[in-house]
Amino acid sequence: MDKLRVVFTVDVEEEGLFTGSYPRRPRGLANVAHLERLEFITRRHGLPLTLLATYPVINHPDCRRVLLSWRDQLGAELGAHLHPWNTPPFGPAELPEPHLASDIPPGRLRQKLASLLQAHADLLGAPARSFRMGRFDLPPELMAALPELGVKVDSSLVPLRTTMQGPDHFTCPVEPHRPPDGRGRPLPLCEAPLTLAPQLAGSQRVVAALARRLPPAAGRRLKIVYRHLGVVGVQPSMFSAAAMRRAARLHHSRGGRTLVMYLHSSELMPGATPAYPHQAAVAKLVDKITGFLGWLSDKYEITGRRLSELA
Repeated sequence: MDKLRVVFTVDVEEEGLFTGSYPRRPRGLANVAHLERLEFITRRHGLPLTLLATYPVINHPDCRRVLLSWRDQLGAELGAHLHPWNTPPFGPAELPEPHLASDIPPGRLRQKLASLLQAHADLLGAPARSFRMGRFDLPPELMAALPELGVKVDSSLVPLRTTMQGPDHFTCPVEPHRPPDGRGRPLPLCEAPLTLAPQLAGSQRVVAALARRLPPAAGRRLKIVYRHLGVVGVQPSMFSAAAMRRAARLHHSRGGRTLVMYLHSSELMPGATPAYPHQAAVAKLVDKITGFLGWLSDKYEITGRRLSELA
């Protein structure tokens, strides 16, 4: 039977996101307790979760107890997830709701990262070994700082994804790899991008070449349209069940051997995000995960990995 490594990551965060607002004071953390909806992933399928916690989460006593329970009873890994808008220190000139990492001076951004990792070290006794940047908005200088601060694996890049003003990871390799520094030399860091796949092999190279011939804004718009029409992935809150299965098949057929999935903890609590306003919507999401993992385990020999184990 064909083999696949499966890394299931969860961004464990505050409520009230996905509304275009990024408040410094979290609107609530009750969603963290709803992680219990995912216990079947470990108990039934043997896949350990990687829980990537934000600063408000890792500093809240109730949330800390939930995270430690997942680590001690279900073998989960506790990693770090940086939301710079609510992670200290805050500069006097800092925007109250920065939309992009570029809104924050690089030195201040590194201080925020150090502050987050120190909060994890206070709980775990050592710095977090895995990391993801909020909104996948990881500047190169901050990526270079990750191994210096003890991070072994990052998962902040999304292949085939472009935004109009923020990150452009369109040409990022899909499988785990060592990313280059500013001089083209590999960093002492493993990058584990989310698993997405072009529906037509090689089409992404054609789109990238055409985008380079267009004015920058038009080129970005072309890549954004392509991502919505020509790309599938294994992320349950982003794709249908059929698209998830197709992504896994395409990725494996092209030599991929690692699936990196992700979810937000707030998507497990009815009403915590606009996309999941009620219990029925959350139940449908969990059912989708259940069906996909069942299909995956029938078709492949799957092995669960914590994010840091990819290093």
